Amino acid sequence: MDSTTAEARLAIAERASAGASGPDAKDSLELLEQRSGELQEAIAWFVDAGRTDEALRVANALYRFWITKQRFDEGAVWFDRALASPGGDDRLRGKASLNAGFMPFWMGDDERAAELFGQALEVGRRVDDPPLVSGALGGLSRVALRTDVAEGRRLAGEALVVSDGAADEAGRSNALHLLGVGAQIAGDLTEARDWMTQRLELLRGTDNEFLIASEAANLSMVERQLGNLETAEALEHEALRISERIGDQFVRPFAIAGLAAIALERREFERSATLVGAAEAIMEAQHMAWPPDERPHYEHLLVELPVAMGPDEFERARHLGQSMGASDAVLLALDPSD
Repeated sequence: MDSTTAEARLAIAERASAGASGPDAKDSLELLEQRSGELQEAIAWFVDAGRTDEALRVANALYRFWITKQRFDEGAVWFDRALASPGGDDRLRGKASLNAGFMPFWMGDDERAAELFGQALEVGRRVDDPPLVSGALGGLSRVALRTDVAEGRRLAGEALVVSDGAADEAGRSNALHLLGVGAQIAGDLTEARDWMTQRLELLRGTDNEFLIASEAANLSMVERQLGNLETAEALEHEALRISERIGDQFVRPFAIAGLAAIALERREFERSATLVGAAEAIMEAQHMAWPPDERPHYEHLLVELPVAMGPDEFERARHLGQSMGASDAVLLALDPSD
């Protein structure tokens, strides 16, 4: 590879990344998937050439692809390689540290995630970059919510203050999400619904369908706990349909697990157990850890379903779901008549 080829690949990555969360996301993600090997070669070339900025730019451009396709282990390897290259622009390095932190976070490695988010926070404060500071606080909030909900909520509140002070709408959106998640985990369901509704309304004014799907699934969890099953189901269906349309695989297992929980509430035990198995299989295939707001609900299903339908019947239906392909699982999840 030469400089011209590497620079052309960087341009491809950044153009595709710009469309990877909007209405043309499916095409953009497919392009990034087709060219991922070449783009990783470009990161390696830039690192070897001592061109750290360009290596960080390619890695940052691939962030949304690695998230939506649940390639967290792959993303972690390439972010680490780019970040190990010396020098480079502080803001690019801070952004890469922030993006890199989500790779170990979604694989359950909170220590490494916190380290990377902390590096991003240090850079953001040093160069006075409020969006980077807010994003890093949000990353640390996510980690804290797994073990210290009060601290997670405090960090999310701090992120919101930083974003509001800088008129940073993307940061505000992220902070609203985390405040909603923290309230939901703490059992403050009305507050959680308020935060999540604010965020979803904010997102519906954008073309970021990836985040619309994600927040619809989050709000569904709260509406279900408040007893609004039809609203909860409609939100999960919206999340799944958007995800399938744009080629996103990230929201899929959470929406399926949410529909399993709704089926349990309706005493549709066979359907619930099958959907649980399908969600488990998707999570396992992608080496993905259940996030702190989802895990208690997943574990509740594992406790309640064997009691409701008998352990043997539960395991039979669960195995059926585990053996399904992801596309069949989505079809089942979207068809309440089955």
